[in-house]
Amino acid sequence: MPRLVTPEHMDDPAASREALASTLSHLRLLNRHLGGEAALLHHLRGWSGRWPKGRPITLLDVGTGGADLPLAARAWAADLGFDLRVTGIDVHETTLALARERVADAGGVTLERCDAREIKRRFGVASFDYVHAGLFLHHLPEIGVLTVLAAMDQVARAGIIWSDLNRSWLAAAGARVLTIGSPAHVKHDAIVSVRAAFTKREVLDIASRLGLSYCRYRLHMSTQRFTLAGERPGAWA
Repeated sequence: MPRLVTPEHMDDPAASREALASTLSHLRLLNRHLGGEAALLHHLRGWSGRWPKGRPITLLDVGTGGADLPLAARAWAADLGFDLRVTGIDVHETTLALARERVADAGGVTLERCDAREIKRRFGVASFDYVHAGLFLHHLPEIGVLTVLAAMDQVARAGIIWSDLNRSWLAAAGARVLTIGSPAHVKHDAIVSVRAAFTKREVLDIASRLGLSYCRYRLHMSTQRFTLAGERPGAWA
């Protein structure tokens, strides 16, 4: 199944608030129950033993959507006594408006409108401890994936996490099953997301081309999601 990037309804600037709300609600369930939150927190948990006391830890969430993952990461960190401050970016105005409603009463989460390709210019080199992108890079053609992932590497002082879908017939079948009864636009976006996703070979090739030797690939077969993630040696020395 060759990679095929098809425009998703949620990326349409003219998408209605109602349609986006239903799509973000579906993504919220996927993140909570099918690996999005677990993927991010698995890596943060593994790295947190080296975090210094007495200073905030910063995380940039690229393509934040409904801000589910910033909220989950902030809550997890607060339970352990860490001051994790998360900045979520998205380019879609209506998506950001919906996300801002969700984070209105949450401290430590900031949302900004920003094109993912502009994060180095917007924030600067090594401006965050970690940079994360979940279910976002599959929206982009190959040159966009390379551009954004390279920028993530430059903006992150300590490490990066790329979490996304594995492209397979199993994932495609799962997308159809999980969207039974969902609105047509949700079904469309779920199916084309799998077609635009990545195989292990493609991910490792991208990592090699960008020199991300400190990152490791991990596939979760049950959820058909992978992570390419790593923390630079000596990041907290």
